[in-house]
Amino acid sequence: MIARRAALLSALALAACAAPQAAHFQSMLYLGRSMPGGGMVDDAALARFIEEEVLPRAPEGFTLLDATGHWRDTATGETVRERTAVLVLLHTPARRAMVHEIADAYTRRFGQQSVLRVETPAEARF
Repeated sequence: MIARRAALLSALALAACAAPQAAHFQSMLYLGRSMPGGGMVDDAALARFIEEEVLPRAPEGFTLLDATGHWRDTATGETVRERTAVLVLLHTPARRAMVHEIADAYTRRFGQQSVLRVETPAEARF
């Protein structure tokens, strides 16, 4: 009985190791448009960012969505509401660095504390 269970567990472990890796990932970057100290990333500034930072890194394409974000400010405990742009990128594992580069560029350019990044495996067909 124990030998049978051990064999089953070994087979499951080997199957998990042999599982195919995701061919694509979908990354979503949540780009808050409120700036620290006041001010807003307006439509023109966002368009320049897309033109200068996103298009050169993701010429194969992306989707930009307008959204409203809500998050809790840990310093005050208050819930903050802000206009947000959601950048959706479909990429291979080899292109993960591109997503981080875009998020880092947004953080630097607009003085953001951070950019929320969500990545999930994706099955994609074109």
